[in-house]
Amino acid sequence: MTIRVLVADDHAMVRAGFGALLAAERDIEVVGGAADGERAVAETRRLRPDVVLMDVRMPGMDGLRAARLLLAPPGGEYRPRVLMLTTFDLDDYVYEALRAGASGFLLKEAPPADLVSAVRVVAAGDALLAPSVTRRLIEEIARCRPALPGAAPRVRSLTERESEVLLHIARGLSNTEIAEALVVAEQTVKTHISRILAKLDLRDRAQAIVFAYESGLVVPRSGLPGRTGGRTA
Repeated sequence: MTIRVLVADDHAMVRAGFGALLAAERDIEVVGGAADGERAVAETRRLRPDVVLMDVRMPGMDGLRAARLLLAPPGGEYRPRVLMLTTFDLDDYVYEALRAGASGFLLKEAPPADLVSAVRVVAAGDALLAPSVTRRLIEEIARCRPALPGAAPRVRSLTERESEVLLHIARGLSNTEIAEALVVAEQTVKTHISRILAKLDLRDRAQAIVFAYESGLVVPRSGLPGRTGGRTA
């Protein structure tokens, strides 16, 4: 299966460089580009790529607003996977993009292999959450924000095992690593994750990790359970 990608960045050289890098891969096709958020939204809706590489800071409509428009379309319309690109590893815009449903973010200075891998990860429906910089971003900003209103009842709707799985997701563990930690089958982990997302009304792992910190289930910097918790199954 070929992964169709659109690159949105206001620097032509960046668009060309990322485009050439991705186009060199046999399973990736670069279908278009955009120099600002408004154009990114229009081209994405026209070309319908699988993944949009979206720069956070662009003139006019920035990447955050563009991501929101693409990830919350009316009437259940087409939604791409959005991978945010940023020069700064602690950027409040990226945090807001994760809340909006972006599948993750990547620093522009990351090695080329990381970019290719990230596109494949988000195209497969996973979230790019494993790098420690992502967790640090969420921890730092969650530390300065009040707890999410009304989060406690939603957390209590989880079983004890589902709460455990959510904690592991927040720590950046993969399904395989969670399965090993809990001594269960990987398919069981996938089932738990599907139930967690449904109960908490979340789109994917990216939103799940943000919720875990914002709700207080995870205490920033500790990775330990916080003031709210799930009930016993």
